[in-house]
Amino acid sequence: MTLKDLLGRKKKPDVDPAQDESFVSHLVELRDRMIRSLVVVLILFGVCFYFSGEIMKFLSQPLYQALPAGTRPIFTDQAGAFFTLTKVSFLTALLAALPWVLYQAWAFVAPGLYDHEKRFALPLIVSSVFFMLVGISFAYYFVLPAAYKFFISFSAQTGAETLQDLQKYWDFTLAIFFGFGITFEVPVVEMLLVKLGMVTTQQLREARRYVVVGAFVVAAVLTPPDVLSQFMLAIPLIILYELGIWMSGFIAAVSKAPAPVDETAAASAGTPTDPR
Repeated sequence: MTLKDLLGRKKKPDVDPAQDESFVSHLVELRDRMIRSLVVVLILFGVCFYFSGEIMKFLSQPLYQALPAGTRPIFTDQAGAFFTLTKVSFLTALLAALPWVLYQAWAFVAPGLYDHEKRFALPLIVSSVFFMLVGISFAYYFVLPAAYKFFISFSAQTGAETLQDLQKYWDFTLAIFFGFGITFEVPVVEMLLVKLGMVTTQQLREARRYVVVGAFVVAAVLTPPDVLSQFMLAIPLIILYELGIWMSGFIAAVSKAPAPVDETAAASAGTPTDPR
């Protein structure tokens, strides 16, 4: 008997056709949902690019309000306007399509979750989007005007004319939006940590003193070096931390997993007693 015969007799591992078919169907569903999300983003990108001038004017209002009377922003690069409007259009489209993208992600993973996991995951997704939008809105309406008035006031003291490049303005605005959008996710992070069992609500309450100090440190890093701007971020962060403690306790209660059923006790309870 040759070595070839011995190798030919080696059995191949059995593959469950049903399991393989289920895996392929999940990949197909994931592909379809990604395509649906991408199509919506591209459609919204086309719409936003058509109105990109109006969108950029709206986002530039904090700068227009801070600039001295009679001055306007400029572009120092001939291609700066195109690339800036393209980035603004894409990020606006992505933000507008975020509910649809999250819905597609939720529809893909929801069938594999338990009921108590669904009760936790859905509020977590909704609240994360909500707090991110609140953080961006807060930065637009309060932080950016205060920041640019602070910076431009120094130019006025020197008597020099202030010229602001819109491309640099958008880069700075995007960083501010991203920073505030992330920092306003504090309640969501607290809920997730409590749900995963990494901390308790009591531990969150005991850490208040450190959070107050940390809020002012974060505010000093993310905002201009003036007391007003730092308080405008530090105070909301402290309030959001307290809100996160309350939400963590609520979410932990409503999304608690059902208690496991003792099958032995259930079987003995369901067995009729012998009358003899």
